[in-house]
Amino acid sequence: MTKKIGILVGSLRKDSYNKIIAKKFAELLPEGYEAAFIKIDDLPLYNEDLDVEGKIPSEWTRFRNEMKEVEGVYFFTPEYNRSVPAALKNALDVGSRPMGDSVWGGKPGLVVTASPGGPGGFGANHHLRQSLVFLDVPTLQQPEAYIGGVMNLIDNDGNVVDDTVKFFQMITDKYIEFFEKLVK
Repeated sequence: MTKKIGILVGSLRKDSYNKIIAKKFAELLPEGYEAAFIKIDDLPLYNEDLDVEGKIPSEWTRFRNEMKEVEGVYFFTPEYNRSVPAALKNALDVGSRPMGDSVWGGKPGLVVTASPGGPGGFGANHHLRQSLVFLDVPTLQQPEAYIGGVMNLIDNDGNVVDDTVKFFQMITDKYIEFFEKLVK
């Protein structure tokens, strides 16, 4: 049976580096795994007043249902002001509610951050991991995936350069080992 890995991209920009990297990681999944890109750019900001029968935004319902169908999740994000973009944090919040019905619990996660700067989104990576601890998303610890100077790792046609693909494949392989230990 095919295992589905949800992919969330924190950057909403059409030509986002993180989106390019996410697509490459999706291609590197082995046989028996399938990537599912899950849209987050249309989610209204979480407001508990709306999370009652008759008021729940259809986008929240779509997102929650799609997340319930995946067995693991990849997070790709840039760093905004030493943290994650609001759209990604909102997706975490929408998926964690209503209380007791979180879509996150127990799904193995992978956090990849990419930025033009040298630290490669270090702050965003660690902020996201803090939220994932609370949401019960066991997250691959090693290898860490901070992709600094990302604009130098993607050619003019939007392809990730070969040596970087090898690094991504190593991360993917380690994530699959981690996933297989947790999901029976």
